[in-house]
Amino acid sequence: MMTEMSEQECRELLRATTVGRIGFVADARVQIIPVNYLVDGDDVIIRAAPSGVLSRLTASTVEVAFEVDHHDDLAGSGWSVLLGGSVSKMTAEELAAVPGASRRSPWAEGDRSLPLRLTPSSISGRRVRRPR
Repeated sequence: MMTEMSEQECRELLRATTVGRIGFVADARVQIIPVNYLVDGDDVIIRAAPSGVLSRLTASTVEVAFEVDHHDDLAGSGWSVLLGGSVSKMTAEELAAVPGASRRSPWAEGDRSLPLRLTPSSISGRRVRRPR
């Protein structure tokens, strides 16, 4: 059985984990990149390489997708939350003002000093449960 979730439930689940995937089109190809993240209000904060592909998202007017999910094989259940929105650069001062930002480090190697804010224009989610 698949059911849609409320926006409030989606926001709660978004806060329940720290790894998601950001999807976008670059160079005429769909790109999906795993990132660890932090939630600030309704926004998602990630850190990127200043010269990496994610840094170029701030110059684009195309929306990106951000997805988090969870599944439990034994219980036969899972959920998925999907955000659509735009990405903007943050200053170091703006990042410092985000609760918990100083305790969250990027998992990826290299310079991840560019903080990015994904501001959602849409949020949706679904739960799925295997029939008993």
